[in-house]
Amino acid sequence: MKQTIYTDAAPEPVGPYSQAIKVGDLVYLSGQVPLDPKTGLLVEGGIEEQTARVCENVKAVLEAEGLYFDDVIKTTCYLIDMDEFAAFNAVYATYFPEESARACVAVAALPKGARVEVETIASIPARQG
Repeated sequence: MKQTIYTDAAPEPVGPYSQAIKVGDLVYLSGQVPLDPKTGLLVEGGIEEQTARVCENVKAVLEAEGLYFDDVIKTTCYLIDMDEFAAFNAVYATYFPEESARACVAVAALPKGARVEVETIASIPARQG
């Protein structure tokens, strides 16, 4: 059975999809772009500012299910310019653990004119009682 996850602390989806879906012990987060959750607008700045906003949006959705970045097992990252790969990585590394799998691909364009999007899969840890 699947469960929809939603939080006001992350931006509203820009299309017909959920912020995240929980299935069993896995949580699948839809791709987050650098939208300010309060305004719904793209944040100002370059790849560093946009990556930080994306990571904060991912954090908000994870926290809605009681999860943390250490629970992330896989991300797929989309950049519109691979020349920004190093700058993206510098910010990304301050949020996501090295103990997760990742793919990073270049794309022609992203929703709302974003420079970066990150899709995430997290695992719900066994609860100790």
